Amino acid sequence: MHAEIGTRAERVWEVVMADYLLFATERYALPILQPLADALQALGHGVHAWFVDGAAGSTLPAPVRMVGMREAVALRPRAVFSAANWVPTFVDGAKVQLFHGFNVEKRSNERGHFRVRGLFDLYCTQGPATTEPFRALAARERHFAVVETGWPKLDPLFRDDDGSAAALRAPAGGRPLVMFASTFTERLSAAPHLLDAIAAEVARGDRYWLLTLHPKCPPELFARYRALAGASAAFIETEQLVAAERAADVLLADTTSVVSEFVVQRKPVVTFRNRAPKPHMLDFAEPSRLPEMLAQAFAPDARLQGALADYADAIHPLRDGRSSERVIAATDALLAGQRGTLRRKPLSSLWRRLQIRRELGYWGR
Repeated sequence: MHAEIGTRAERVWEVVMADYLLFATERYALPILQPLADALQALGHGVHAWFVDGAAGSTLPAPVRMVGMREAVALRPRAVFSAANWVPTFVDGAKVQLFHGFNVEKRSNERGHFRVRGLFDLYCTQGPATTEPFRALAARERHFAVVETGWPKLDPLFRDDDGSAAALRAPAGGRPLVMFASTFTERLSAAPHLLDAIAAEVARGDRYWLLTLHPKCPPELFARYRALAGASAAFIETEQLVAAERAADVLLADTTSVVSEFVVQRKPVVTFRNRAPKPHMLDFAEPSRLPEMLAQAFAPDARLQGALADYADAIHPLRDGRSSERVIAATDALLAGQRGTLRRKPLSSLWRRLQIRRELGYWGR
């Protein structure tokens, strides 16, 4: 891992000149990785990105350098930061899990958020609700470390450095602003069911809407929601998601993890047929009730406000917009041996490692 060098100056040089690799498999990972890229660059590091599958062809702005598989291997990065549930283990460097969302209980723990695949050295968790289960798993498995850093994706939620949230809010002209987001999972998606109800709300014009869909939603659904854009609505892309969350007053969604991201701000959320409704959600099942539910969200009572605060503190209590810096510090501590000695990865992970090589077509060292 991290080779010690004789003098303090040499050690600083080693860290400053380090190369890091960002890895993604879907476009929705880009807003997770961008704040981390910015933080790494601010510290003088070389930042490279390798995107595959659904993220292939996407880019992060310069000076991030986009690379392919062979370049990623030759780079020999100090660490690989993954916003996917897997990572190419044949690339050098510490393997750091950043997560691609919050735990929204779409699946059982064994198959979902808390599944350990034997691929990562460090899990950078978002808050106590994620940290405590992973620390219990780390104590049992002993082949990875866990540090509660907060989530890089939410750094801009608390720091509108580029004014993007203000720009999204400007066309509202002072009207209340509602954001709509939906998962792609067909059995959980609100998008097909709420289209007409949302269209009626947009047509009324008393509120302004920011509309977005998961990148995997059907193209015909994208076309229908894009068609609602006009004087009272805008369609936003995945890369604008966090800015939209900061801009909006209320969220309308389903079982998407955007619900948790939004609640971190302690703002009200209305959910349609959520798989596991919680006290901080205003959940409903009939599209005809949408106007009523929005009215409740824009006038939250004390009970709802308390539930929002409790849930926000459980999943992401850090509100300083500095999670990326904590991820980097946690990685440096791991590489310096400050997280103790980790066991070798379990033999049970060998099959998954071979699958990754086969899927990516790499049979080198």
